Order: sequence, then C-alpha cells, then structure tokens
Amino acid sequence: MEYRHLGKSGLKVPVLSFGTGTFGGKGELFSAWGSTDVAEARKLIDICIDAGVNMFDSADVYSGGAAESVLGEAIKGRPRDRLLISTKATFRSGEGPNDVGSSRHHLVQAVDGALKRLGTDYIDLYQLHGFDASTPVEETLSTLDDLVRAGKLRYIGVSNFSGWHLMKSLATSERYGLARYVANQAYYSLVGRDYEWELMPLAQDQGVGAVVWSPLGWGRLTGKIRRGQPLPAKSRLHATADMGPPVPDELLYRVVEALEKVGAEVGKTVPQVALNWLLQRPTVSSVVVGARDEAQLRQNLGAVGWNLTPAQVAELDAASATTRAYPYWHQQGFLERNPNPV
Repeated sequence: MEYRHLGKSGLKVPVLSFGTGTFGGKGELFSAWGSTDVAEARKLIDICIDAGVNMFDSADVYSGGAAESVLGEAIKGRPRDRLLISTKATFRSGEGPNDVGSSRHHLVQAVDGALKRLGTDYIDLYQLHGFDASTPVEETLSTLDDLVRAGKLRYIGVSNFSGWHLMKSLATSERYGLARYVANQAYYSLVGRDYEWELMPLAQDQGVGAVVWSPLGWGRLTGKIRRGQPLPAKSRLHATADMGPPVPDELLYRVVEALEKVGAEVGKTVPQVALNWLLQRPTVSSVVVGARDEAQLRQNLGAVGWNLTPAQVAELDAASATTRAYPYWHQQGFLERNPNPV
C-alpha cells in the first residue's frame, strides 16, 4: 500500500481508505447501499488492515449514526494508534432547531456524539459534510480549533464545499491563527470531473488533499452497465440514481467502453482501472472505496500496486472530457498563464 501526505499536513494516509456507508443499513438511501453488521464489518476491516488500508471513513448521517456505531464495535480491541478514523457532521441530526449546521452548539454536540458511538477518545480527521452559510466562518473555525486543542480532533477538513467556501475558510484560519483545513472530501470520478475545474487548482495552490468519495460514479463504473442493456437486477442505482450525481448516458457508455479497452490491455477490471486513474491525478491523497462484501473489497484493493501508462491515461481523459461551465471554458484559452493542474 502506498501512503501519501494528507494535503500540506504531516499526516500520511493510505491511497485507498475504506468507507462505511454500507454499515448499518438504515433508511432508504443507506439500506440500498448495504446493511453490514458488526461481524461482517470486522471481517472487512481485517482484510483492509492486512492490505495496509488503515483509514476508515464515516459520518453521523450514515444510517442515522448506526454506521459509526458499527465501526466503533468492529475496531474494539485493535491498537487505536494504528488506525485512522475519519467522520463528518453538519447535516441535520435531529428535529431541533440547533441539530444542524456548523454552529458551536451543533459541532460540540456532534463531536461528542461521534466519539461515543465510535468508542474512541479522538478522531483523526473530522470533516464538515457541507457548508453552513448561516453560521459565521469564524465561529465554525474557532470551535474546531478548540476541539483540536482539547485533543478530541487531530486534523480537520471539509466536504462538498464550493471553491469560495474553502478559500474563505482558509483565509480566516490564516488571519486568526486557527486550525486549518487539510482535506477536502470531494466527488471525483471519470464520469464526474468537475473537481478539476476549480477545487483541484485551489487544492494544489493551498495544500489541501483530496479524499475522493464515490470514485466509481455513484456505482456506475462497476463494469456491469453496458450500452443498449438494462441496469443489472442487483444494482443500488434502482433505488438511488436520483439521489446522486447525474451522469448523461452517452458519457457513461463512452467512459465504460474506454475502461473496458484499457482494462483488457492491462489485465484489470473496469473498477480497478477507474480507481487507478484517480490515483494518478494531482492533489489526490486518498480514494474512499466501499464494499458490500469481501469480493467487492478485494477487487477494489487490486487498484493499487501498478499504474496506467501515460497513453492509457490520455485515452481515458479523452473519453471522459466534457464542456466546462463558465468561466472555466473561457480560461482554457489562457493556458499560457492559467495552466490546468493536469
């Protein structure tokens, strides 16, 4: 397993981390993802650790906190200092007016709740699941800074922020000497390359590491979806397609066909090629992979230990290219002074 620095921090993380969205299986969205119990979670974590994957990602909204609870039970008895636990908060966690957002009130409550469910004294990486425009950035960052100083959090990050959300936050940290975001858990895949337009240049300039979520395009790059064929009978897309990032059919088919071609050349599966492509992109620190079972997990682990050739990367780049939104398409005409990271 390869390890990389998480952004500009001193923390090294595995290039693959394990996502626990399938743990618990409560609610319409998460039950469609999976319903891994504690016993099965222990088996999957054993496989991860044997492969060098020691980072496990969760969130308080995954199955209403059940994913964190399952993870906490599954890691009991293991050396805590050998594991990296990341989780997230900000989304609504209760019915009360303060059970949502990134206020001091909610974050302190959310961190204490996560620590209890996870059965640990500290969280290695704590990420805001979304931007809260109703709370001053200074309040959010001073709260997180206090939690870092108290030893409850070690590193902080964000997820699903716009470029200006993240840059404003980084500037506020610098101005007041507060703990700084070192990670951005962002959606990025061969069928969703919007991350490259603004967030990647920002991350490269500011030293923020990408922790990629849904690297297989919301389950679309499994190799089971083909042009002219219906969705396979067993697919979470039947229940969740409208809940995730949209992907035009023609783009998906074009990318899958390119992945199949490259996969045949290197002797790898469609998901393995898709994951390996991500691991060669600038600013990517870790790619979060999930799995319903051992077979899926072992296949995902096969994405490391080898690399696509530059020609193969270029072929996948071309197949997945789309027209950028303004002003990014306009900036393409000034690459002499405004170059792409890739």
